[in-house]
Amino acid sequence: MVSAVLRPAARQIPTSLLSAASERRRIVALTSQRRADWARFVGDQPEATVFHTLAWHDAVAESFPHEDIYLMAYEGDRVAGVLPMFLVNSMFTGRMLVSLPYAVGGGIVAENAGTTEALFEEARRIAARRRCGTIDLRSARASLPQLPVVERYAGFERELPESSEEVLAWLPRKARAAARNARTKFGLATLAGDEHLHEVWRLYSLSMRRLGSLAYSYAFFRALAKHTPDAHWTSIVQWNGRTVAGLFTLLFRERVMPYFVGTTNLAKRCSAANFIYLATMERAVAEGYRVFDFGRSRRDNAGSFDFKRLHGFEPRPLEYQTWVADDRPMPSLTPSNTRFAPARKVFRHLPLPLTRFIGARVANHIPA
Repeated sequence: MVSAVLRPAARQIPTSLLSAASERRRIVALTSQRRADWARFVGDQPEATVFHTLAWHDAVAESFPHEDIYLMAYEGDRVAGVLPMFLVNSMFTGRMLVSLPYAVGGGIVAENAGTTEALFEEARRIAARRRCGTIDLRSARASLPQLPVVERYAGFERELPESSEEVLAWLPRKARAAARNARTKFGLATLAGDEHLHEVWRLYSLSMRRLGSLAYSYAFFRALAKHTPDAHWTSIVQWNGRTVAGLFTLLFRERVMPYFVGTTNLAKRCSAANFIYLATMERAVAEGYRVFDFGRSRRDNAGSFDFKRLHGFEPRPLEYQTWVADDRPMPSLTPSNTRFAPARKVFRHLPLPLTRFIGARVANHIPA
């Protein structure tokens, strides 16, 4: 099993911030009456991500059996911090509080260190009451100095050029050549629209079986599309009339994040993956987006790491933090866990309908 590398979080909480505000701070649960307050706070915070929005909450709550535990810190009548979590009952690790499942981001967003600490302490109290052994916080920046940083993942993002005509030249040489050949030599073309959502999911589930990994249900794709009506793109790539790649992309502020991708066995021959990312980058620039967020990759996943670096993206450490009760071992639900190796080997050879059925159910227990 590949274990996570742990290092201490660097920042310390100034004690001066823990006094005056704490006397009038209260931690409450998200309710329907407080949704507007949540949305307003997340919308104003630069460190908030698309995963902190209520659209992600609603899509996960609608698609999975997890209980939502969304905490809000008020200072007087004003929201000063939020901590979105779902309680996951995993047959592999037991009960977990995860911020956030199926997301590359999450964790506490707060105006000051005192509010951050107060939200975490409330999460620990809930974990004790609900017998959760783990609190998983997927923050890009560590905010709790008492917890180690889990150095398992890196993120990849890059500022886009000024015009869509510059995107091809902006790519490194090898990626540029592959994308150019896809367009000029193979004549690939993109189609966009939610009418292609099922096709994107079909290709995604095919790719996940090829990798020996679980695919999420089509219900999750539908829910994400429904709850982000103006904040996602659905696109496919065709070669001689045949669909060879598909991509579901999330949009948040100035950021474009390709999130679910799928390809056929023909895709490598015509560089369809290179082309769909090129087309998405060009569309992003044309529509005024400034940052292309290539998501995260595990440090031990050389294929994903190398593909993103080939496109000129350099890894930046993601400072995830995990609290574990009673000195338990750090849980590992990643595909690199040797515990899953025999199942993954068999999974690649199962019929596609069966892998979809298994994936949709086992994903309830692995909040990757």
